[in-house]
Amino acid sequence: MHIAEGYLPPVHAAAWGVASAPFVIHGVRALTREVRANPESTLLLGASGAFTFVLSALKIPSVTGSCSHPTGTGLGAILFRPPIMAVLGTITLLFQALLLAHGGLTTLGANVFSMAIVGPWAGFAVYALLRRSGVPLMVGVFFGAFVADLSTYCVTSVQLALAFPDPGSGVVGALAKFGGIFALTQIPLAVSEGLLTVLVMRLLVQSSKGELTRLGVLLQGGAEKEAAVR
Repeated sequence: MHIAEGYLPPVHAAAWGVASAPFVIHGVRALTREVRANPESTLLLGASGAFTFVLSALKIPSVTGSCSHPTGTGLGAILFRPPIMAVLGTITLLFQALLLAHGGLTTLGANVFSMAIVGPWAGFAVYALLRRSGVPLMVGVFFGAFVADLSTYCVTSVQLALAFPDPGSGVVGALAKFGGIFALTQIPLAVSEGLLTVLVMRLLVQSSKGELTRLGVLLQGGAEKEAAVR
């Protein structure tokens, strides 16, 4: 799902970098405030970043020589909100480009926009909407992680379609082709990531209940305990 080094035309690569920059800058400020106000959150921040790094580094072959992978951004977005996840995702993508040749520096802006910005915001929006509707925590976590993964793949498909429109059917035709390439593997991956994120959240509920309460993931009182284990 990471767009490879040098794959996008220079104008497209630069445009996605410009589009991503304000979100990352805002995220840096949010992350700085969080660490200064709550130094004890650094361990959970690191765990969220590591979760994203490991899952998004898994390359699963798709058709026509492409590959798909989970993103791992839903967990961090739920715990610390999308602005902070934009920074954690950018750091992840930068290290993967430098150390694993996964993605690239010229395509960093495009990959950040899809995986570290749109994915977390879309996933968190679904999670927050479900929670406000009274849905149990773990159901919200599942769909938040599912949508964060799937929306990332959708944006990547749009980015590739804009850069390489089909000669006959244009951007729409190219979008259908790129979307079809990823869909075979990405939809099952999104389901798997949702289930894995639920498992991790269950472990966090048991081991870090106080921190989750401070972050607003768990509510005060006993009603949340029942909802958390559904």
